[in-house]
Amino acid sequence: MYRTLLSGGVAAVALAVASAPAFSQETINLTAAAGHPEVFLWVKHIKETFIPTVDAELAKTGKVKINWTQGYGGTIVKLGSEVEAFQQGIIDVGQMSGVFNPATMGLLNLTYAMPFGPPDARGVTAAVEKALMETEGALQKLEEATGVVYIGGGIAIDDYNIASTKALTKIADMNGVKLGGAGPNLAWLAGTGAVGVQGSYVTFYNDIKTGVYDGNIGWMTANVPAKLYEVAPNWNQTHFGAMYIGGMGVSKMQWDTFSDETKAAFRTAATAYTKAYFDEQEARYEAAKKTLVDGGGKIVEFDPAERSTWIKGLPNPTAAWAKAAEARGEPAKKVLEAYRDNLKAAGFTFERDYLAE
Repeated sequence: MYRTLLSGGVAAVALAVASAPAFSQETINLTAAAGHPEVFLWVKHIKETFIPTVDAELAKTGKVKINWTQGYGGTIVKLGSEVEAFQQGIIDVGQMSGVFNPATMGLLNLTYAMPFGPPDARGVTAAVEKALMETEGALQKLEEATGVVYIGGGIAIDDYNIASTKALTKIADMNGVKLGGAGPNLAWLAGTGAVGVQGSYVTFYNDIKTGVYDGNIGWMTANVPAKLYEVAPNWNQTHFGAMYIGGMGVSKMQWDTFSDETKAAFRTAATAYTKAYFDEQEARYEAAKKTLVDGGGKIVEFDPAERSTWIKGLPNPTAAWAKAAEARGEPAKKVLEAYRDNLKAAGFTFERDYLAE
């Protein structure tokens, strides 16, 4: 009888398995890419944090698996052509940054339009993302212009300063000095006598070494890994502030096909990406500062009174930017006001209220 019961039980289990629907796992092919190489933290953590977190979240149910193609340092998309690559279906996942895509992602350059802000990169990012997400129409306009969905994962770079071949402590020292920088930050030099030259970390070292320009506008955790202290040893602390540079984006065409579970996995990964980025950036800062000094670099403090004079005399950097953004149909002024007010609520007030002018 025991054998009869056992065989009957086995048969019942077999029948149940046979009648159950087969488990089907969806596989999605996605390409993630960036124009910058992995030496930059925002690229490093796409590979090391964002993608592994997406995979780990999806593995909890096993319903969806992503087959990733990754390419960084210009192997798939060149710096400045990210929007076109998204729109043409060349890439599906990447960072949305307005610095090198001002025509379509210019709204994300809002902190560059309000220089001499706080040095706290986490605080700046939190204030920006709150402004973007709570200002009606902000992210919608960005999506319409680019075909990319902003999913969070915002980051900012540490306090911008100037590296140069000679020490800069006052405005007069800057007269005739040529400085490389990305488009949005060259406007900060207006009225100082310095000459801004379009450039990026891809070319800064060689351009300074060969005399194309005399230094660069940049930040510690990028300048030191790039060894710019070898060619521009003076780290002049003008304290332009931390600058938000963007967040993670997914092609809208792909995003609209994702299940709610998949979307949630991507948003969770974006949050993890931000945290990992800032944790490492902050850990690197003091070490980078030591490396700069040990490598022959010098920390130069720009005179605070001269800095105040600079701020007061700077042609309003917000007005032209806001006008251009409003012409594109973006609620730029409301976003800027929200950003300023968010910082004030957190304890920081700009020395000059650009928006009140």
